[in-house]
Amino acid sequence: MTTLVNENLHWTTQQLTAFASANDMQISPFYSDGKTYGTPLWIWSVTANRALYVRAWHGTHSSWYRSAVEQGAGRMHLAGRNYHILFKPVMDPNIIQTVNLAYQAKYTNSPYLAGMVNVAAQQSTLCVLPRDKDRRKE
Repeated sequence: MTTLVNENLHWTTQQLTAFASANDMQISPFYSDGKTYGTPLWIWSVTANRALYVRAWHGTHSSWYRSAVEQGAGRMHLAGRNYHILFKPVMDPNIIQTVNLAYQAKYTNSPYLAGMVNVAAQQSTLCVLPRDKDRRKE
């Protein structure tokens, strides 16, 4: 089951500002039943081009990434709040490079940075969008 992404759904400027500096992202894609949220997983997130992005350390082989792509939706906790979300795979090489730069800027001092900007991680880049048109918090 893949959820269709409404291109008109975007985060507010205020939300993106909060997301940009937050380091508390937990992501829970739906399980295969499309109703039950997966176990929250701590991951890195970045903002770029007025959007929110995530990647999987183990690339497209990561179980949470596969669930996110297959189900297309889930929930996240970020900047102290919970949100219903949609996942949209990113294929545009220009956006992927912009996301690389965002990871490098935000996590520049981390010894784990190289794993998040390598080719495998780049292939797992997802844009995270609000599921509700009014961006209601859960």
